[in-house]
Amino acid sequence: MTEVTTNAPRMPDPEALRAILRQVIDPEVGINIVDLGLIYRIDVEPQKVLIVMTMTSPACPMGEMIMDDIDAAIDAALPRDIHVAVDLVWDPPWSPEMMNAEARQHFGWKK
Repeated sequence: MTEVTTNAPRMPDPEALRAILRQVIDPEVGINIVDLGLIYRIDVEPQKVLIVMTMTSPACPMGEMIMDDIDAAIDAALPRDIHVAVDLVWDPPWSPEMMNAEARQHFGWKK
């Protein structure tokens, strides 16, 4: 049997991308954007990744910095020929219930 190799980049799965995005910390609260519940969806298609996310509020003063940190983390982890789009949405609005249990515990919230 002959092994076929291609030059196509290996596409990460959504969980691998979530691990990359856990490197991005919201500087106002000191928690990564995944555990904070800011990442709504990650779609992976051939040569393309779509990340749908929000901020804790439309007036988030760290929004631009967080977006820059996302770009840096993704650029460092993925091949350059994979197109990554980050779609910043406001619906549904973020709420503390979107945080994972560890993040809620960090703030002393039970639920």
